[in-house]
Amino acid sequence: MEPFDIRCEASISAAGVRRIRQGHLWIYASDVVRGPAERSAAIVRVTDAKNACLGYAFHSAASQIRLRLLTRDEAAPTQGWLRAGIEASIKRRGTLEPGEARRLIFGEADLLPSIIVDRYADCLVLQTLSRGADQLKQFIVEALNDIVKPVGIVERNDIKARTLEGMEQKRGVICGSVPEAVEIDEGGIRFLVDISGGQKTGFFLDQRENRIAARAFASGRALDCFTNTGAFALHFARNCPQVIAVDTSAPSLEQAAANARLNGIENVEFREGNVFDVLRGLERAEEQFDTICLDPPAFAKNRATLAAARGGYKEINLRAMKLLRPEGVLVTSSCSYHLSEADFYGLIAEAANDAKRYVQAIERRAQAGDHPVLAGMRETHYLKCFILRVM
Repeated sequence: MEPFDIRCEASISAAGVRRIRQGHLWIYASDVVRGPAERSAAIVRVTDAKNACLGYAFHSAASQIRLRLLTRDEAAPTQGWLRAGIEASIKRRGTLEPGEARRLIFGEADLLPSIIVDRYADCLVLQTLSRGADQLKQFIVEALNDIVKPVGIVERNDIKARTLEGMEQKRGVICGSVPEAVEIDEGGIRFLVDISGGQKTGFFLDQRENRIAARAFASGRALDCFTNTGAFALHFARNCPQVIAVDTSAPSLEQAAANARLNGIENVEFREGNVFDVLRGLERAEEQFDTICLDPPAFAKNRATLAAARGGYKEINLRAMKLLRPEGVLVTSSCSYHLSEADFYGLIAEAANDAKRYVQAIERRAQAGDHPVLAGMRETHYLKCFILRVM
């Protein structure tokens, strides 16, 4: 297929070269010694100080992540190269059963930087999160239609990352037709997903394997905090006679209740409220549970908020441990990249000490396998999940 129009190049510093050689795909603005002549260039040739070719990268003139490496080859990428990369990423996910949902392309981890593709049953959701990727959107859509043959593709470029790239936020159906709600199946539990307007691309696919794993340990009276549309709660409901699910969002709880009805589940009580306040209230009332799930949004959006985030993570884990009966199970997660797994586990240990409880780590987990971690890019390992026994 035809090569992309690549007429510009960028030269990077020795520090940038080291980062590439260590397996990282990002080159920051501070490491670009000489930028491309055209600010609008989508793909550029990347060189070192001696003009040796290091490969080719997406270019974003307005972003602090100035270059996202696509290939370390001397040959320029072509439309055929892009299609092969998309096809290889989809093939890695294996055969999907009807109604299943998976991430088909996970950006940098699949060597397709800033490109996200999720499959929900017969529909696809696409995100192009850099200017370079956005300029290739037409080719990406054509390849997806040819390889996957979805009934429709939705664009969900309505997130803050686009603004940081100097691009407008937008969303809508790119091609085909998409129902108001797509029904998916996750481990025998059905969910209705709003792929056009729900959080992220419609559902938190990265927790899929953790929800199924946690269900095996759930028993007795359960509490699901930050339930969103009820995913953990409905999995727990299969093994627990009573589940209380809490979230601050009334629309999310309405969707959660609809998901419960879809599955014929009647043993989940959905409560609207601030989780911190709810946990305090349950503690004052001397309530107790056998299983508790904590799946909060990212408390640490950046390094500047990390200190406050640590306090938040410690508090909810401390209060959850106080509410658990001896031998109870705590499923606790953090999706804050800036909080490492070791630091998160350390906070859990501190909370256990303050609660005068011991904890056993039954399972240490991360994001689902369709969200792989690329060696050399710590940013691709963001989700930490522990299944703990609290004694």
